Amino acid sequence: MLAADPGLGQLQAGWRTLVAMVTALAVGYGAARAFDVPVVIGMMVGGMMGLMSAFAVAENTWQRLARAIGWMPFPYALSLWSAAVLHDDRALEIALMVCALALTFFLARFGQLALLTGMMLFNGLLVGMMADIPTALTGKASAVALVSALAVLVTRLLLCYPMPREDLLRTQRAFVVEARRVADAAVDALDPDADRERAVRRMARSLRRLNVTTVTIDGRLAQPEVAADPGMAELLHRHLFDAELALRGIGRAVQDLADRDVPAPLREALAVGLVLARDTPLDDAQGLRPAAALIRRQADLVRDDGDAGDGRARTAELGHRVAHLLDSLAGSLSHWLALGWNTPQAPAKVPFQPTVALERNLPPGSAAATRRALAAGTGTSWRRAVPFVRVPLHAGVAAAVVCPITDAIDPHRFYWGLIGVMITLFGTNTTHERLRKFGHRMAGTVAGAVLGIALLHLVGHGHVYGTLTVIVAGLTLGSWGMQRAYALWVVGLVVALVQVYGLTSPWGGMNHLLGERLLDNGLGVLVATACAALIFPLSSRRITREAERGYIAAVRDLVTELAARWADPEAPVRLRGVARGVDAALFQVASLARPLVRMPLGGRERATDNRTALLTAATGHARTLAAAADIDVDLAPRLAGRFAHLTAELTRSLDSLERSLSTGAPEDGWRRVGPLARELAAELEPAPSGPRADRVRTTLRELEALDETLAGYAEQCGLPVADAAASPVPGAPMERRTQALVAQWGKRQVAADTGACPRAGTAGAGVADDAAPGRGVTVTGGVRCAAHPTGCAGWVTVIDARGKRVAAGPVHAGRYRVDGLRPGHHTLIVSAADHAPHAEFLYVPRTREAGTLTYDIRSHREA
Repeated sequence: MLAADPGLGQLQAGWRTLVAMVTALAVGYGAARAFDVPVVIGMMVGGMMGLMSAFAVAENTWQRLARAIGWMPFPYALSLWSAAVLHDDRALEIALMVCALALTFFLARFGQLALLTGMMLFNGLLVGMMADIPTALTGKASAVALVSALAVLVTRLLLCYPMPREDLLRTQRAFVVEARRVADAAVDALDPDADRERAVRRMARSLRRLNVTTVTIDGRLAQPEVAADPGMAELLHRHLFDAELALRGIGRAVQDLADRDVPAPLREALAVGLVLARDTPLDDAQGLRPAAALIRRQADLVRDDGDAGDGRARTAELGHRVAHLLDSLAGSLSHWLALGWNTPQAPAKVPFQPTVALERNLPPGSAAATRRALAAGTGTSWRRAVPFVRVPLHAGVAAAVVCPITDAIDPHRFYWGLIGVMITLFGTNTTHERLRKFGHRMAGTVAGAVLGIALLHLVGHGHVYGTLTVIVAGLTLGSWGMQRAYALWVVGLVVALVQVYGLTSPWGGMNHLLGERLLDNGLGVLVATACAALIFPLSSRRITREAERGYIAAVRDLVTELAARWADPEAPVRLRGVARGVDAALFQVASLARPLVRMPLGGRERATDNRTALLTAATGHARTLAAAADIDVDLAPRLAGRFAHLTAELTRSLDSLERSLSTGAPEDGWRRVGPLARELAAELEPAPSGPRADRVRTTLRELEALDETLAGYAEQCGLPVADAAASPVPGAPMERRTQALVAQWGKRQVAADTGACPRAGTAGAGVADDAAPGRGVTVTGGVRCAAHPTGCAGWVTVIDARGKRVAAGPVHAGRYRVDGLRPGHHTLIVSAADHAPHAEFLYVPRTREAGTLTYDIRSHREA
């Protein structure tokens, strides 16, 4: 649940809808009885207050929440009165609704409260027309709306109180869940008998979801209510960035190792270390360090083997890299999770500055690129007004076209076409997005109609409470699924509307009614899409180029900040923050690169996919570059000058590429700085080795890779590519326990290598030893510790000497059983929610091909 919904935003949306709708319908019913208003009018008026408070008000402080919900009844009441006054003048009534819809999109430019005002004006007209509220009852209906809004506010504060800090902590746990999935997929990739391609695909999916979660967390850190202290927010950002980078590095190293002949001891050490990374409790991340030390020792043995060739040397290097990254992951995770609860003792050198702007609590999509593209073409004279009036004009013209058609189809429900116009223009920026939404709307309407009619027949006519329950459940489940897929929201909405229609319409005409709704909605969507494509058009290609230009600008900012960081160690530079801006820019490019329909032969979309893949690879290099280069460097003046020349040449190439994307015409070209980076690295090669020197070399290597990747992208954009000219001249208790475990493991491994064996299992008393041959040995036993003398609960995983997971089984009532073990050395890892992972070593004698062994595990857990 946490991994699929970081921060539980979707679940909270469903819960808000449930609370608000139940409150609004109940209070609307009671207020209608108290004010002597027809119950149907009272529940419609109050229900709209609940619906809009759930969907349009998601503030993260109680003050803003109270202001928004408290303001809703006033524009709503004005619209109810206007609808009643104009009820007898059909033309004016329709014209007023068209104007209200256009006004809603105009007010959206001026903030959330202004948008809420426009929505309540439109919804008030809609409810007033649907309920046919007479002028004499508008005052009482407004009172019902006010009472319902206040009741919704009280229940929202009691049951849905905004807690942005806790949302951040839940998002942190979502990151840990995805990190464990990455580690689990890495174990599968190391399994010599597993489907490597499938494991690598699973790891890639987990890494993508991990990146979505990290960008979401960075966006949440920009909210003052989440991290009021900018210094603490910066530390949270840095540790999160490093943890993600370590996991990505582990994934790449494991993919390389999976293609190699890894010695069995090293493979086993890697597999056990990754299982420990998967199963270690959140507050014991430092326990990964001893496992990393064991991997490092096994890699040293591979490297020091006299018969090892270049392949084994590379294997040893990758083993060392995994060990180093496990160390980095342990430090980053432990500090990051601790900061989620505690105030830092040492503030960050540079305060946090937001680089990610979330859209509906999700990573950025096409909206920012659309705004920039629109502003770039409207910089002079009257065209400055275009960004303000463009979408309102789309809405007004589309509504003016649709209303006469839908009014001719059914005068009582012409507003269905208006709703189609409204939902098309909200939250979409390109023709592809609008047509994709059209497909979701049509599919969701059909599915919701089928399900809604089935539920209507199941509940039966006249069962008011059952019908209301289905209505609330449909809206709740729809709002929960909206961010997953728009079609899910439409299904829930149509299920609820079918129940409403069942109360007021003959059942025999239900199919005709729903078909008419489908037609009107579809007509509104298509007309709105056509108006958006014809009135002040902005092509998808132009928006995509603007998104790519924004990406290149973000990379240029990173290179500029890197030059400033190395030129002046005291400069207020945030390399990781700027690199996260590159991440956010890639999300915008990826959201626009998805085709409406993927053709089998590719075509233009193949070139788009190639460019997106190049930018994705460049983003990986940018992350590594930012983490490696964030150090104080004191280069000799001559070397510092060469590095400044290198970054200046790269910046010049990025500027040229950015201008090319802006104007569409080729510029000066791309000048490769890879040769300059290699020359500088060769001069630094004789320098003594150490952490700082290694990070300098990594910086130059990643600069070279970033330059090479972007040179390929520039070439696809039509720029000439050439080489640049040379420059003119003690640990925590958990860690101690794990260290002791690994030390014991090392001794047993040495004993095994010299002919001694780990403790072998014994034949189980009273158990037949005549299992079918060839099926392996069954191992059973107890799992106990000082805190649970009667037995622990958990899970046992078995890894053989080749590093392959060969068996696993649950621990029930302190007993476990694993089947199918072959003779040889095995590692038994016990994992539990309230235990650190514990490893034991088991030797199955080669004389045993079947039968049962008893092996009890005693965890030396400190009480």
